[in-house]
Amino acid sequence: MSETTMMSEMLAVPDLEPYRRRVGDVMRKPAQQIPEDAGLVQIAQRMAQEQCGALLVSNRFGQQIGILTERDITRALAREGDASLKLTARDIMTANVVAIAESAFLFRAIGRMRRLNLRYLPVTDDAGRFTGMLSARALLQQRALEGQVIADELDIAQNAADLAHARSALPELASMLLAEGSSAVAIAAVISSIYADITARAAAIVEAKLTAEHEPPPAPWCVLILGSGGRGESLLTPDQDNAIIHAGTTEDDGWYARAGEMLADLLNDAGIPYCKGGVMAKNTAWRGNQGQWRLRVTDWIRRASAEALLNVDIFYDLKPVYGALRLGENLRNEALAAARSSPLFLRLLAEQAAQIHPAIGLFGRLKEKDGRVDLKLGGLLPLVSSARVMALKLGVGATGTGDRLRAVGSAAHLIGEDDLSRLIDAQELILSLILRQQIADIAAGEKPGSRVDPDALRRRDVTRLKAALKHLELLPEMVQGVLTARS
Repeated sequence: MSETTMMSEMLAVPDLEPYRRRVGDVMRKPAQQIPEDAGLVQIAQRMAQEQCGALLVSNRFGQQIGILTERDITRALAREGDASLKLTARDIMTANVVAIAESAFLFRAIGRMRRLNLRYLPVTDDAGRFTGMLSARALLQQRALEGQVIADELDIAQNAADLAHARSALPELASMLLAEGSSAVAIAAVISSIYADITARAAAIVEAKLTAEHEPPPAPWCVLILGSGGRGESLLTPDQDNAIIHAGTTEDDGWYARAGEMLADLLNDAGIPYCKGGVMAKNTAWRGNQGQWRLRVTDWIRRASAEALLNVDIFYDLKPVYGALRLGENLRNEALAAARSSPLFLRLLAEQAAQIHPAIGLFGRLKEKDGRVDLKLGGLLPLVSSARVMALKLGVGATGTGDRLRAVGSAAHLIGEDDLSRLIDAQELILSLILRQQIADIAAGEKPGSRVDPDALRRRDVTRLKAALKHLELLPEMVQGVLTARS
């Protein structure tokens, strides 16, 4: 039985494991490469030496220009016979390299490999650099949900309806993952990855449409997602928080403005509504080249107005999802350095975070409005904001709240182990309660949000929630401790 047949049969068995593990967990690294002028004998020797079935092909500048597999060698020998010994890697390689990010969940890789009938899939980091190789053999022990709707259709989506189909599968997927015992943080990561993929695919559709109209991008560009999507903490109520950075000039803004508007419209039609705060690349304040972004971030830090601080809250969670990813990575690195070098700015951010109070009163009662508790405003927001400020102080590049807290905790123990554990547990509990409420609301035909009905909670969960919110009241003190610690 072939590996492809074996994988197809295994994929028919329902299993949620590919929604829990990421490509980086099972890929082989590093990605092996060979020069474009290497002959078949050299290629075969390299594969035998490295015990691998696929090699990336690089040109004299070190750029990866293709991929070749053991199957390509076999085909060349069958087609050319003895003459094949004169062929080079460039002659037999596949020039259009299909890759996947190491941070992607396995279900995306499985769907892509099955749809394209691939036995090997190169892997990149978040900046687009090749870091490893994923093989069908490595996936033989990985199984996915029958149908693989999300995995199969996103890569070939052509319109809003196709994108909406992937989005509509999320409530059922979240419900199954919860039932299987997955953590709410892990489920939020899966949901966020799918929103990111939807945004990336929408950007690709926009670029293809403009290019077909003889308006290709005037320079490389990168689409960023911000806020909860960038942190990997989205649940079932998405909105658009996106931006564009490009390598063009100010005179090129017309193209990026049009692309941003088309992107926003496409996502809205797909069920990811416009951002009420206007944080979208269709708006001038959320697109520009590196110089424009540098001036913008500098201005935010210098002025530190209420609006600037609000922008920072969203901006510093950025994640590049489409295009020239290195543009986004460079922007994040510059912005991190700028924030870390401004103690006054960080202090103002800390003061702003301290104004966001947990949803618990003086006598330990939950703060309700119309019978519900807003656990985003009164739970997640103070935790997320505080973790962000502390991470900026230390120059931590991670965007996830848990990762930020762990980084701060490991930095000279600026957060005690007990406090760190309780904060991470608080995030998990609050996300879980919001997610369960959203699933219930959707099932009841109601619009989901972040407001949870405490009467629907188990007594144990109410007790745990009160304790978690009470502990969040200590966040301002923790933040001040980090900000005043010697670097």
